[in-house]
Amino acid sequence: MKTMRYKEYHGSVEISPEDNVLYGKLLFISPLITYEGATAQELENAFQDAVDSYLEDCMADGIEPVKPCKGSFNIRVGHDLHLSAAVAAHSESINLNEFMKQALAEKLQRCEM
Repeated sequence: MKTMRYKEYHGSVEISPEDNVLYGKLLFISPLITYEGATAQELENAFQDAVDSYLEDCMADGIEPVKPCKGSFNIRVGHDLHLSAAVAAHSESINLNEFMKQALAEKLQRCEM
């Protein structure tokens, strides 16, 4: 799925053939912020305007803007995988959190190739 990036924010790219419009929303944050455009350039401009407007509104209201992904998340991996990861982390003399950060970084590096 294609996304756009501007400042720290990511936005989706969707198409509505029925309405003949491109549209999207800011991803990975809880406030629902949407945008649309008739062309790819209009969609990108609308996305950037939506980010700028959101940040300006937060500043005007004196609130901290929500950042995409807070830096922690819970996952369910099942008993066997959890135990195997804990044992592997222990054998490398690191904690499970560090082991998982390294594993995730390695997987993401392979995905970027």
